[in-house]
Amino acid sequence: MILQLDPAILVDTPLGIGHAIFVIDYGMHQNTCWVVAVQETGIIKHFDCNDVILCTNYTYGMNLSRNGFKHPESTIENNNSQTEMAKHEEENGFFKK
Repeated sequence: MILQLDPAILVDTPLGIGHAIFVIDYGMHQNTCWVVAVQETGIIKHFDCNDVILCTNYTYGMNLSRNGFKHPESTIENNNSQTEMAKHEEENGFFKK
């Protein structure tokens, strides 16, 4: 089965960040294959599902732990997650012009 991802999903691969455009499922005895357009080079490559990691998405709170954040729902006392993210972004120069 081949599934076209619309919109494409931003993922991290051994070759760098890219856009996953298809997922190929060969069945229960093989790992899922991800077809990714690598952002830096533009090449299209097939990756095993074990080689694909979802990129951090601040809007949906996905994979924040890769950048040192706790998920907003992981602790009750973490009510300042947006402030914490903004502080981290300022410290790392995301808003410098």
